[in-house]
Amino acid sequence: MYITITAQSLSGNFGQSAAAFVDYLEKENQGKPMPELAHFFDQYNNEIAAEEVIKEIDNNTAKLKKSEPKFYSITLNPSQRELKAIGDSPEVLKQYTREAMKAYAKAFHREIDGKPVSVNDIKYYAKVERQRTFKSSDKQIQENQPYASQILELKQQIRNIQGGESKENIKKLQKDIAHLEQKAPHQLNGKRIVPGTLKPGPQSHIHIIVSRKDVSNRYSLSPGSKYKASEVEMNGKMVKRGFDRDAFYKNAEKTFDTMFNYKRNYVESYTARKTFLKDPKLYFSSITKLPINERALAFKLLQKTGVNTTLLQIPTSKLQLTIKAINALKKGIGKAIESGSIGI
Repeated sequence: MYITITAQSLSGNFGQSAAAFVDYLEKENQGKPMPELAHFFDQYNNEIAAEEVIKEIDNNTAKLKKSEPKFYSITLNPSQRELKAIGDSPEVLKQYTREAMKAYAKAFHREIDGKPVSVNDIKYYAKVERQRTFKSSDKQIQENQPYASQILELKQQIRNIQGGESKENIKKLQKDIAHLEQKAPHQLNGKRIVPGTLKPGPQSHIHIIVSRKDVSNRYSLSPGSKYKASEVEMNGKMVKRGFDRDAFYKNAEKTFDTMFNYKRNYVESYTARKTFLKDPKLYFSSITKLPINERALAFKLLQKTGVNTTLLQIPTSKLQLTIKAINALKKGIGKAIESGSIGI
């Protein structure tokens, strides 16, 4: 499970309203008939209209400054292995989202009217998306790029010929283009993968838009708080503050495992991701010390992302990773983490 929390962009197309972001989340509905439309939902309601989401978020901003985010975006990104475990069911993902948002509420070190923050204090709207597309940062696009550049250059030559600027043979250039299209290393259904190509396999994920203010529009609940858990004196009274992201991520992961009896491998865990970022040597060492079956699965999951695990398969007692080897492994695993492809 790969989870992100991002503050609303306060520049560009987003401005002071949630409208642009909600419109972005409506992209999968374009061209679909009414029965196939994916709707927003919250903790208790389904089929919430996009217009209502915009209205509710935009009107829940009391006393927020123009320079402050009005909402946050949370994404819950199950791995393909996790999706297969639940049958890639949108309804099951809705159930999970509602439970995960309870973990989100509990991560606030705050009280409202003398009680800990609960999910009923959170104003949020979520949506399950079923598709993902390849982006320029993906490995497949980057490794296809040299071929894409050559194809673009040949197409420009053809345009020059058609404009009377050259006398070269168009058919030969078209043949060269076709050859490059087939030679590109990453193909899908016989075609070169380009930005915007739909990714294969289960790709469901959840987008959540969360108001900065609580449902009463009185209290600010910011998951972007730099305070993890502390107390401060305000108006002569001690007030709790802070948000524990680690607690949210871990509990959201634990919620998934408990709900669906999911047997999480070490490399899929949030703990592993944190270890990798802080101490890569300990991360690699932890993998080599896993029980045989779990270690084999860890290698398999990493290999699926293109990580070369050969060096990790040396017996632990003899494992001597050079700086060069560690950097190579870090690069591969780092890309896997960024794409969420192994769920960490």
